[in-house]
Amino acid sequence: MSDTAKRAAEAQSLVADLIATARKAGAENADALYHESRSLSAGVRLGQPEDVESSESRELGLRVLLGKRQACVSTTDFAKSTLDELVGRAVSMARVAPEDAFCGLPDPAQLAKEPQDFDLFDGVELEMPQLLERARVAEAAATAVQGVTNSEGGSAGRAFSMSAYANTAGFNGAGWIGWHSVSVSAIAGRDTGMETDYDYEARTYLSDMPSPESVGKKAGERAVKRLNPRKLDSGAMPIVFDPRVSSGLIGHFLGAINGAGVARGTSFLKDRLGEMVFAPGISIIDDPLRRRGFRSRWFDLEGVAAPTRALIEDGRLTTWLLDCATARQLGMQSTGHASRGTSSPPSPAPTNVHLEPGKQTPTELMADIKEGLYVTHLIGMGVNGVTGDYSRGAAGFLIRNGEIAEPVAEITIAGNLKQMFANLVPANDLTIRFGTDAPTVRIDGMTVAGR
Repeated sequence: MSDTAKRAAEAQSLVADLIATARKAGAENADALYHESRSLSAGVRLGQPEDVESSESRELGLRVLLGKRQACVSTTDFAKSTLDELVGRAVSMARVAPEDAFCGLPDPAQLAKEPQDFDLFDGVELEMPQLLERARVAEAAATAVQGVTNSEGGSAGRAFSMSAYANTAGFNGAGWIGWHSVSVSAIAGRDTGMETDYDYEARTYLSDMPSPESVGKKAGERAVKRLNPRKLDSGAMPIVFDPRVSSGLIGHFLGAINGAGVARGTSFLKDRLGEMVFAPGISIIDDPLRRRGFRSRWFDLEGVAAPTRALIEDGRLTTWLLDCATARQLGMQSTGHASRGTSSPPSPAPTNVHLEPGKQTPTELMADIKEGLYVTHLIGMGVNGVTGDYSRGAAGFLIRNGEIAEPVAEITIAGNLKQMFANLVPANDLTIRFGTDAPTVRIDGMTVAGR
């Protein structure tokens, strides 16, 4: 048995013992979550070490249910006396907690049955000298780009986390993930004409990572391209979102279909289930079963299994993101999207999500744009989740006669997400890199506020 598998088995035994103790102490039902993580990171600036950080943590949480009352407690002390006290405190708290008509464990029929391996940990744990060298190489590649005059630093890291979850409905499982990262932030220009940009890459397998040199070079080239930006005249125009920022649009969509907001009536999509939200042909996929995915898992944190599913299918909204409580509140079933920390009850969250690519290349997507905006940076959080109103600071490049031209900055783009989703057209350049991914997208009819 590997060290990872051995530690997972120990964690599963720990959470099983904790919920058994809770039952003996008077709990009608209970669940327990164990989480551990460790990470190591190194940062350099101008070739010299600037910060090094090592972190390790272990946490254990218990949720006790007495009828429709629940209480959550957590600890980082795993001594038996502490855990016995933890159980007693949780049961006492549950007895006086207000009733929650929707709390409870899942139906046993919904529980995940078969553990699955998504190849989420390569076992490579680079040490500090290796991380410092990767950070130095990345930063050196950025500063070697002609026009780069300074650096905000480079960094490299690796991390590992494991969770084990058990409940009295009959589930006990564990999962783990590791990842590697490199980032660089470069500065181009001088005095008041300086611009900065960055690149960041992370993968679960070191062998899948781009080289530190390529990360640094891209950061430097991006910074130089932003030099001498101009302002745009205000008006309505097509906007093309670079993949670095287009995934944020999908993030706003995921927030709008979160069952907690829908149940509260605070989502601008709360009445749109089963309706066309995007244009025909558009699909958005939630895939918890992706190999080497950052949010891959074979169970959610209520033990529920979930398949890969289309959240948007041919433009139509097919589902909410639901845990057991929000599902009961909405008269539905959990979609297997429960997430939680050790000290709180579950709430819905997505897994690996991507917007399916379109048929046109990015060049073809913008070929007919006489004047438009290619956005590479978004600033601020001007998004109203209740109305869908959208207003963000932006920077990027002018699109002139179908081609990316000079840089622009100090502008605001605005619209409403309902119309933006309906008008969204994806390019064919999807790359799966993080937890939420999207290709280049075009949205016509947005408002630009410039000079």
